Amino acid sequence: MTQPESTDEKAMLLASLNQQRKHVLGITEGLSEEDLRRPVLPTGWNCLGMLRHLALDVERFWFQCVAAGDPVEIRTVLSSSESGWRMPADMPSEEVFDLYRREVDRSDAMIAGTDLDAPPAWWPDWWPDWRMQNLRQILLHVITETACHAGHLDAVRELIDGRTWVVVN
Repeated sequence: MTQPESTDEKAMLLASLNQQRKHVLGITEGLSEEDLRRPVLPTGWNCLGMLRHLALDVERFWFQCVAAGDPVEIRTVLSSSESGWRMPADMPSEEVFDLYRREVDRSDAMIAGTDLDAPPAWWPDWWPDWRMQNLRQILLHVITETACHAGHLDAVRELIDGRTWVVVN
């Protein structure tokens, strides 16, 4: 068996990530503004907070800060105590969905122009004993994190209105 070429590998990784992104958007589709903001679990997070977390703390952080080393984004992260989980009460839900879509587009552009073997351009000093070695590992991490959070959204959606992403008969 031969190894896939790097471009094929990147396409497969991106396809896997895009399936998880689609899942995140699909499982939240059709929820009312009230349901998007409703905390269902004891931790108090809601669907919009999860989507904002995925936009800021996952897509933007891992691809723009860590992989690309964007100095503006890094300064923002380092100077802010704001977490993506904290959903501003006055932020319209469509703004959160737009933010997620924009960050996905930015991530895809960054991924397209970067070799899978490229090392992170920046690494946070708060993780001195842990480090990803290249864009490939970052992509795998983001796929895993997005899939995990898609599962969280599945559970919350089922608790809200009984809808599931995968129909089980």
